[in-house]
Amino acid sequence: METPLLPRESGRFVAERSQDVFVEEDGVQKVAEMLFSLRHSDDLTASGWKKANLLAPEPTSDEALNWVFVVDTMNFSFWPENEAQQCEVTHRGTTYTGYMTLCAAVTRAMDEGIPITDPKFFSQITAEKLKHVLRSDNDTPMPMLEERHKVLTEGGCVLLEHGGSFRSFISQAGKDARKMVELIVQKIPSYRDETTYQGKRISFHKRAQILVADFWGVMKARGKGDITNMDWLTMFADYRVPQALVYLGVLRYSDTLMQTLKKGELLCSGDRREVEIRGCSIWSVELIRKRLCKLVQEKDGQSCNITSAVIDFYLWPYAKQHHREMAHIPIHHTRCVFY
Repeated sequence: METPLLPRESGRFVAERSQDVFVEEDGVQKVAEMLFSLRHSDDLTASGWKKANLLAPEPTSDEALNWVFVVDTMNFSFWPENEAQQCEVTHRGTTYTGYMTLCAAVTRAMDEGIPITDPKFFSQITAEKLKHVLRSDNDTPMPMLEERHKVLTEGGCVLLEHGGSFRSFISQAGKDARKMVELIVQKIPSYRDETTYQGKRISFHKRAQILVADFWGVMKARGKGDITNMDWLTMFADYRVPQALVYLGVLRYSDTLMQTLKKGELLCSGDRREVEIRGCSIWSVELIRKRLCKLVQEKDGQSCNITSAVIDFYLWPYAKQHHREMAHIPIHHTRCVFY
């Protein structure tokens, strides 16, 4: 099988051929200017990671790195079948939904003395035990429990084969972000986020990239964030950030696609429309970053070190914070382990 295009090249390939999703130049410029106004704030730094991961252990210990691995390995498909019936996890007095239910459940398990961040434990955890760890506080369970069990035990076995921790595993790639992504995708099948679009093999590698970015976030918080090639990463193509990009005028859906999504139609992983949403999201953030860097150069006379990953770290919480204002824009629904 042919080697797939890299995520950035995949985004461009899709955007240049997309039939139902379009990148809007005016929206790209608007968001670049919005980010330019925030260029000196913590919103566009590694601290954005901590804001999005408030339940993570303190970054000083390697347990934080294993926590990141456990969470990112199971970080997919949280959207509810019915908006009125969402999985909820209450921890330390706060009730969480969506992705944060996973973070809360893993941290709750740690508080209960369950060694959920120990690869020796989670590589052999039973489906029933994981179901208990990820239990909901209401009658709506977390989706795809069987798949989460499969990918977690698979990932744990890989860590045990490579030193017994996420840090020992990822250190094989040195300090190069690209090599880290390539290592993860090569060794752990569930991270192999690849498909075919118009006859071409492409890749998005959402979870592999976010795992590397989260590793960087933890190490940066330790004052050891000297990972090279971070600008190789793209945004992390999921279902929440595309909604924000449509809301901000960066992406535009065709009327046909918009009606399909409003009806709640399920798009299979690899469906042309699903691929176009994700691919155009990647490429539009690349264009935003390019425009942002041009503004920094022209107005500040400096080079820009804001990466696509950091822009994503801003856009994902933005989407959560403004979810009521953008409720009229449907997210696409795809059940898969990739995002």
